[in-house]
Amino acid sequence: MSLLAPRSVALGRGSASRSRSVRVECMATPKQLRSAAAAFVATATVVLAGPALADLNAYEAATGGEFGIGSAQQYGEADVQGRDFSGQDLRRSNFTSADCRNATFKGSNLQGAYFIKAVTFRTNFEDANLSDVLMDRATMVEANLKNAVLQRAVFTRSDLKDAIVEGADFTNALLDKTQVMALCKYADGVNPVTGVSTRKSLGCGGQRRYKASYPSNPDGPQVAEDEKEAFRATLPVYRN
Repeated sequence: MSLLAPRSVALGRGSASRSRSVRVECMATPKQLRSAAAAFVATATVVLAGPALADLNAYEAATGGEFGIGSAQQYGEADVQGRDFSGQDLRRSNFTSADCRNATFKGSNLQGAYFIKAVTFRTNFEDANLSDVLMDRATMVEANLKNAVLQRAVFTRSDLKDAIVEGADFTNALLDKTQVMALCKYADGVNPVTGVSTRKSLGCGGQRRYKASYPSNPDGPQVAEDEKEAFRATLPVYRN
């Protein structure tokens, strides 16, 4: 690419013998220089790095997990309608903004997973471990949470209209007051894993006397050490 373009211009009267050649220098402006440099860098990046980046992305997608280690799967903004995830280890997996309508997570371990802004309409979470899940601003209309463990989960601004909560344990979970009031109208049962009453975990009644009423309450039930160790085992080791 030439930014200096010398050329000759013939000037004269009448005949070619009396013409004179004048050398004119066409200089590029600073703005043109910057534009040319940016175009060159962009072209070089696409030519040199394009195939390598494409291969890396394909490798990461095929490997799964976080850097190929652990249980964290990536389904952010994915369409997983009707898919069967039953009994899977999906701790710390990402389902942010995913369309999970009619999907099945029955008996799955979803501890610490992300369902922020996810659509879980009529999704089956029966018997699933949803402890520490971030499910704020999610659409959970008619979701099946029967016998699910939802300890310390965050459901702020989520819609749980007509959700099945029989036997669900909401200990230390964070829900909007309007959602708690709606669920308490029909909540019932005892969680088979923790032995906690659904109504008690929601704080249903005239007064919220149950101490475990919000995630940061130090007086509420704490995470067992074996659960902590099991969760740490899923974390990838970056360096020794």
